[in-house]
Amino acid sequence: MSDVIKDLSELRLSYQKAELHEDQVNADPHEQFLAWFNHALEAQLPEPYAMSLATSNAQGRPHVRTVLLRGATLLGYDFYTNYDSQKGNDLAENPYAELLFYWQEQERQIRVSGRVVKIDETESIDYYHKRPRDSQIAAHISTPQSGVIESREELQDRFQRLHDQVESQTVLNKPEFWGGYRLQPDHYEFWQGRPNRLHDRLSYEKVDGVWTLQRLMP
Repeated sequence: MSDVIKDLSELRLSYQKAELHEDQVNADPHEQFLAWFNHALEAQLPEPYAMSLATSNAQGRPHVRTVLLRGATLLGYDFYTNYDSQKGNDLAENPYAELLFYWQEQERQIRVSGRVVKIDETESIDYYHKRPRDSQIAAHISTPQSGVIESREELQDRFQRLHDQVESQTVLNKPEFWGGYRLQPDHYEFWQGRPNRLHDRLSYEKVDGVWTLQRLMP
């Protein structure tokens, strides 16, 4: 097998599917987000609720990973994780983050950034009990998240031991180290791919509590 990557300089697509104009978008960026998100759902795109979450620690070192959107309201955008994970540690040091949704089939991208806060414990408990039973068990044994583990077999053994231990329990309590976060947006960017790399980019910025809309260079 060659250890030299193929020349990628000629690999590209021309985006042709849609346009994005200022007079076609909602004055409220959350409403515009919902319009695009619902369009992606209706088109049955694979996991349109999957989003990249970018965080950074106190030293400014960035980390990015894919998580699942589990709520989208005027209050913010919700996701759930282990509080002791890398993202949890980053957010404890630097509470600002950014979400990225990319729907290749529609040649669209949305960036949402702002401050992140923990969701109320009662909401986290409610969501935890909506998860499949095996996912509830996995939350208990996958700690510290991102910590080193000897092997896949050890992970499976941990899961099976707890599975057997709680088999008779109707309700499994949520771990204290697991719960939700909510990103409270102060900036959005909507991107629509266009031919010749002259993409449409519309940005919403919150200034003194009011959303302002502007077009960005591609």
